[in-house]
Amino acid sequence: MRGLGHYLIAIVLGVLLGAGGAVLAVRAGGFGAQERIGPWTTGKDFGTTHASAYTRAVVALYGLLALPASEARYYTADHDDAGQPIDAKCRYRVRGGALPAAWWSLTVYDPAGYLIANPADVYSVGSLGLPAAEQAQWSVVVAPTAQPGHWLPSGGNGHIALTLRTYLPAQEGKVSLTSAQLPHIVKEGC
Repeated sequence: MRGLGHYLIAIVLGVLLGAGGAVLAVRAGGFGAQERIGPWTTGKDFGTTHASAYTRAVVALYGLLALPASEARYYTADHDDAGQPIDAKCRYRVRGGALPAAWWSLTVYDPAGYLIANPADVYSVGSLGLPAAEQAQWSVVVAPTAQPGHWLPSGGNGHIALTLRTYLPAQEGKVSLTSAQLPHIVKEGC
């Protein structure tokens, strides 16, 4: 009887540790089959019928209205081009060019994956809001205080992440953008 108690304790501990480890892994947020392209990361199976259970769990937690890859491809960056974490108290310039998609948007998120509250009510910059002259070469400043030109508020606290969404991407989203196509993220100061 005493041995049975040990087995039951071991089973309960195993279930608790396994479930706890799964929750921590999903909350860490990496998408299953990831592809790193410079400072950007995208999920290879994200938005496909081949998405793993792990990828589906992460999307359920963080990507509330995630679209299939043929409708949108998502690229995230929490480090700049130099490999340093993106710090909300610093100023960054994100520069890019024309992307092979119908349109795109760039958004900043806090460490918990939420939009950053700000008095300007600015949460995203997108290609549809850019003048025609800027479509081929564009620049967005990410900083805690208002900046001239296209600006995304960073909040000023902790590390942040950028998400670039390409809508109706070329080749139905089956191919990731290259490092030459993705925007550069350069720290300009703190």
